[in-house]
Amino acid sequence: MAENTGTTHTGKERHDAHMAHVEHTMHVEHEHAEHIEHAETKHRLESEVRKFKLLSGALAVVVIILAVYSLYPIVTAGMRGPAAGQTLAGINNPLSSSELSVINNAPNSDFETAGEMMLNLSMPGEAINRSIGAYINTVYLMRQPQVKAFVVNGKPSVIYVGAISCIYCAENRWAMALALSRFGNFSALYKGYSSLKDGDAPTLFWAVENITSGGTSFSNYYSSNYINFFSAEYDSNISSGFSIPNGGYSYFIQSATGQNDKLAMEYMANISQFRGTPATLFGTAYNGGADASVFGIPNSTTQGSSLPPLSYMTHAGILGQFKNFDTAFSIQEYAAADVYVAQICRGINNTAPVCSLRSITAMEGIMNNGLA
Repeated sequence: MAENTGTTHTGKERHDAHMAHVEHTMHVEHEHAEHIEHAETKHRLESEVRKFKLLSGALAVVVIILAVYSLYPIVTAGMRGPAAGQTLAGINNPLSSSELSVINNAPNSDFETAGEMMLNLSMPGEAINRSIGAYINTVYLMRQPQVKAFVVNGKPSVIYVGAISCIYCAENRWAMALALSRFGNFSALYKGYSSLKDGDAPTLFWAVENITSGGTSFSNYYSSNYINFFSAEYDSNISSGFSIPNGGYSYFIQSATGQNDKLAMEYMANISQFRGTPATLFGTAYNGGADASVFGIPNSTTQGSSLPPLSYMTHAGILGQFKNFDTAFSIQEYAAADVYVAQICRGINNTAPVCSLRSITAMEGIMNNGLA
C-alpha cells in the first residue's frame, strides 16, 4: 500500500482512510484490488498449496490474510498506552548495540519458519478470503513485473523512496530492515515515528531525520557485498500530518546531491510514475507500495481506538518480539521480509546464502511463474 501524492493531510479524514486498512470489519477498498487481482477460488488456492508441499508444478499466487490466533500471544508488554498519538519519545536516537543486533543477527531459521507458515497457509490467525478483498495484517505475494537492475560498482541495488510522516512507510521499514540484514549489515539505525497526525507509529529511520521542516535525506549506514542500498526520505514537520512533496520524483532528483543518488532517483522515475510512498526497487522487482499491512492485532487496550495497535507499541517492545519470535506480529513481519528477500534473490541470481532457504526458493517460483 502506498500513500497517495498530494499536500499535507490532517484530521479525521486521514485517520479514517488509514483505519480502513487496519480494522477487521471494514469493507473492501478498491485500491487494494490491484494487489490481489489474480486471487483465485478456494479450490485453486488449495490445489496450488498441495503443489508446493509436493514440490511439483508451479505455485499459484498466494494471498495470505492474517488475524488473531489463540496459540500466539497478543502483545501487551512494551505498550505506550494513552501516550499513543501524542509522543515522539527517543526520536532520532540510535539503536543500542544490542538492539541493532536483533536486526543484523536475525536467524535464518526464523525467516524460514515464517516463510513456510506463509506458504503452507498456517500463519497465526490466518483467515483466507477467496475473493478480492482487503484485511488487517495482510502479506502480499504475487508475480512481479521485472525491470532492469540499477547496477553500481558491479552490484544490483535496492532503491527506497519514502516519507517520515507516512504510516505505511513506518510499518514497511521494519520488514525492509530485516530483509536487508540477510545481504549485509547496518552500522546504525535510528528510532523514528510516523507523524503524530498519521498514526504516530514507531519505526526505524535509516539516518537522523529533520523532524521540524521539509527536506530530503539520502543517508543510510548499510553495507553489503551483494547489493547497494539507496534511500531517499522526505522530511517534514513530524507533529503534522502525512506530507510528500509536489513534483514526485522530480523533487527527489533535484534534491539529490550525490551522483549515484540522483541517478537512482532518475532510474525510479523511468520505471513508473510516482504515485506515493513507499516506492521501492528490490533488485529487478519494482514495488509501488508496501508488500504488507502489518499493523498489529487489537486487544483490550487498542480495541475501538482511532489508531492501529502498532501505534501503541514501543521500539523496545517490537525488537523484543523480533528477538523472541513468539507473537503473531513478529511472524507477520518476518513473512513480509521474506517477500523482499525473495525479490532481492532474484536480482542477484541467488548468490547469497539466504537464497537457498526452501521457502525463499518457493516464493521465487511463485514470482517467476504466477498462476499455473
